Amino acid sequence: METAVGKLFERYERLFNRSLGGKADMDELVSLYACEFIGAAPAGVRTGKNDAQFQRALADGYARYRAIGTKAMRIRTIRLSPMDTLHCVAHVSWVATYARKDQPDVTVDFDVHYLVRMLDGEATVFGWVTGDEQALLEKHGIV
Repeated sequence: METAVGKLFERYERLFNRSLGGKADMDELVSLYACEFIGAAPAGVRTGKNDAQFQRALADGYARYRAIGTKAMRIRTIRLSPMDTLHCVAHVSWVATYARKDQPDVTVDFDVHYLVRMLDGEATVFGWVTGDEQALLEKHGIV
């Protein structure tokens, strides 16, 4: 499981950064996610399907990240909490780098907790729990 989850997030990081550069491969991006998923954040809990609407939401999200000056996303650490032989929580610590107008770049550390399942030896994300991204961006003067 650890190896498969590591490969999943190596791809995730690579695809995220490629998308920040305006070279998103939407088919590959959505392949990181299960057919259905759940997301939780301070704004609430939502469910969704891995469909055309989700693909548009991802594209819009990457466009927003570029618009606010996101230059790079790097994984600092990954820690797994296995639930059984097929499921785990991947606690991923990220470091984001943002360009700011007339100021030095700023880096922001944050964590996302991903629900991951194993299927045929491959790991996919079926959910995530995040903190208050907007408040964190405001605190660091990014938005």
